Amino acid sequence: MSYPKHSNDMTAHPEIAEMRERLERTASTGTAIALEGLIVLAGVYAAVSPWVVHFAGQPNVAVNNLIVGITVGLVGFGLTLVPERMFRLAWTLVPLGVWLLISPWVVTATHSARAGIVWNNCCLGAVVMVLGLAAMGLTIGVTRRAHQ
Repeated sequence: MSYPKHSNDMTAHPEIAEMRERLERTASTGTAIALEGLIVLAGVYAAVSPWVVHFAGQPNVAVNNLIVGITVGLVGFGLTLVPERMFRLAWTLVPLGVWLLISPWVVTATHSARAGIVWNNCCLGAVVMVLGLAAMGLTIGVTRRAHQ
């Protein structure tokens, strides 16, 4: 038995074109460009921070920061290359920032890390969370202004 084929092509919908145009305008603002650059820099710093802060004796935290830093950097790089698709993923920076905050206690075997590691990850986690919220706020603010 064959089922009738319905056209579910959403690209022809007029609101999709309007939404793409709105996101394109948002992505080309100076604020969005600066935010994307800061996200990439935060990711790069998170990835290299084990060697900058000297996470000696804590290889688990070093690997954790390397992986999370690469992930944050890739999200920032994606925001730069294809912002119309990646703005929907900007929310992922907030849980990554929370993970950076709690990881010195969770990842270490003895649940204790040196003060430098804790300060580094707490500050870095807060920065990543704020950048994620700002990236989310860019699209929400533009959407709300367009509806008014």
